[in-house]
Amino acid sequence: MPNPMPWNLDDLPVFVAVAEHQGMSPAADYLGIAKSSVSKAIARLEKGTGVRLFERNSRQFRITHEGQAFYEHAIAVLERARETEAAMSALSGTPSGKLVVSMPMSFGREIFSPHLAEFRQRFPGLELELFITSQDVDVIRDAIDIAVVVGAPKDSELILKNLYTSQLLCVASPAYLRKAGLNSPAQIPEHIQVVEKRYSQMALPWRYQGQSGRIKAPGSAVKINDPCSVRDAIISGCGIGFVPEQYCQKQLESGELVAALKGLEFHRDIAVISAVYASRRTTEHRTALFLDYLAEICRKIPKPDPYLL
Repeated sequence: MPNPMPWNLDDLPVFVAVAEHQGMSPAADYLGIAKSSVSKAIARLEKGTGVRLFERNSRQFRITHEGQAFYEHAIAVLERARETEAAMSALSGTPSGKLVVSMPMSFGREIFSPHLAEFRQRFPGLELELFITSQDVDVIRDAIDIAVVVGAPKDSELILKNLYTSQLLCVASPAYLRKAGLNSPAQIPEHIQVVEKRYSQMALPWRYQGQSGRIKAPGSAVKINDPCSVRDAIISGCGIGFVPEQYCQKQLESGELVAALKGLEFHRDIAVISAVYASRRTTEHRTALFLDYLAEICRKIPKPDPYLL
C-alpha cells in the first residue's frame, strides 16, 4: 500500500488564497475563516513539503521561489478537481458543487434576488456564493465563475454572453418636471443634479423628433455608482437624470417618475448587461446551467409601457 501524502489536499485552497491575496489576514477575510486557521494550514503544508512557502515578518510578506512552484502545481490540482466534480455532476444529471458569482448591486437586488427561492428549488445541489459589489472584479484573480457586468469587460480574454440590452431613459419626478419647463434635449444638462458614475464622462447620443445630438452631465452633478440610488434621488426631486429601463419600469407605471421628454431615445447599446467568465471554465455543467438561468431571468424583465415614454 502506498505511503499517505505528507500534507492535506484540503489545505491547498487556503494556500492559494494566501498566495493570491498576499497575506494571512486578507486570505482569512476572503475565505471567511479565522486567521489562526489559515496560519495552521500553511504551517502544515510547510512541514509536509519540507520547504518554506512564504517569507513573512513584520514588514513584508512574499511567496518564496519554492512557494511559487508549489502554487502553480496547486492551481493545476484544484482546477483538475473542479473539472472532475463538474464531469460527475453532468453524468449524474443533477448539478452540484460550488459556484461563485458576482453581480452589480442593482442587478443583484432588483433582478436576481426575487428569483433566488426559485433557483434554490430548481438547483438544490448547487452551493451558490454570491458577491454583490459596486467594484470591478477580476474573474481570474478572485476565482469567480461568472461575473455579471454592464458594458464590455476590460479583459479581452474573457468569454462574454449578452444577457439584456437595456434602454437608457431620461426621467424626472412629475413635480420637478412641471417646474423645469423642459422642451428640448439641449436644456437637459442644466437640470442634471445626479448621474450614475459610468455615464458621467460619456456624451450620450440621442434622437428626438428627427434630430440627433449628445448630452453630457455637468461636472457639478453628484456621481453615484448605483443606478437605483440615482433613481431614488430623482424620485425625491433631485433634477432630471438617466436610469436604465429595468430599474425604473415600476416607478414609471406608478407615476413616481415620468419621461423628461416623450419620444427622446438613446442608443440601446449603452447599457448592455452581460455575463463574463473564463474560457477554461466553459465546460463546467453548473456554469452553463447558471448562464442559461440568468438569460431566462433577463428574458422575463418587463419593458416599460411605450405610451409612457
